[in-house]
Amino acid sequence: MTARLVVCSTCRFSTEEPTDAAGLSGGRRLLDAVSAVVEAEGADDVRVEEQVCLWACSSHCAVYLTDAGKPAYLPGRFDPTVDSAQALVAFARLYAASPDGAVAYRNWPEGMKGHFIARLPAP
Repeated sequence: MTARLVVCSTCRFSTEEPTDAAGLSGGRRLLDAVSAVVEAEGADDVRVEEQVCLWACSSHCAVYLTDAGKPAYLPGRFDPTVDSAQALVAFARLYAASPDGAVAYRNWPEGMKGHFIARLPAP
């Protein structure tokens, strides 16, 4: 299966700042980092998509992870860094490989712990 990792491209850079010194949003930075990690790893089981605003503004740098017939996840409160991107892609790959979308907590990348906002039922 191929997981869709939908990154909010308009999320704030931080709680205090909407953009960084270069004028880029945190969401744009995270989207670029996630895309680079997927490309570097050749992760053909993860498709990265951009979404303008996921309406999770109080949990900036939010993403939506979904796959056909599986519950979806909405994690957020990430720093727009390569470390966050690597954790997101690693979790997305585990999720894609899972037949029911369940990833055992012991297998979660450390960078995912404490970032989940919601688990949404499968459509």
